[in-house]
Formats: sequence, structure tokens, C-alpha cells
Amino acid sequence: MFRFEKLEVWSKAVSFADRIYEVTRPFPTDERFGLTSQMRRASVSISSNIAEGSGRSSNKDFVRFVEIAYGSVMEVVSQLQIAFRQSFVAAEARDELYASAEELARMLSGLKTSLLDK
Repeated sequence: MFRFEKLEVWSKAVSFADRIYEVTRPFPTDERFGLTSQMRRASVSISSNIAEGSGRSSNKDFVRFVEIAYGSVMEVVSQLQIAFRQSFVAAEARDELYASAEELARMLSGLKTSLLDK
């Protein structure tokens, strides 16, 4: 098992990306290369950066990737609001994903703190 696979935040990030894929599936076809793609890529980037950072040789390097993952969470939150305002996402799905994003942000902040303390 790889180091990142032991991290709960990585598992939650993968689940978050799964949910983003589900929510964006019914988006209009003309958004396929726009908001749909942006939201999917940003959500996948969260777990990908956690995984890549965990393979770095120092905790300082890992922290940089955790910061990038955090930025991707913020990107999805912004895009989620746009999707909601365009009526592509229902309020319930927006609220669920927003809560998940808040949890991921907290967990990433905790991971960063833990890595810096070592």
C-alpha cells in the first residue's frame, strides 16, 4: 500500500471527485469543454496532488502539493457556485458538495500542519 492510500483525506478526495463526476454528467453538452471539464479536472487534482506529494523526498515538498490540492478545492467551490447560478446544479447537491469541500479543506490544513510539525 502506498503512503497516500493510508490517508483518509486522499480517500475523501477520491470520493469527492466521484461525486463531481456524477453531478456534472447532466450538464449541457456545450459545457463539456467548459465548466464540466474544469470541475472534473480540479476535483481530480485534489487526490492527485496528495498522491504525488506523498512520494516526494521531504515533508516540505509534500506540503507544497497539499497547498496545491487545497487550491483545487477552492477552485471547485468557485465553479460549483457558477454551476448553481446557471441552474446546472440543484441547491441540495451544491450544499452537499460545499460541505464536503469544507471538510477536505480542514483535513488538508491539518495534514499540512502535521507535516510542518515533523
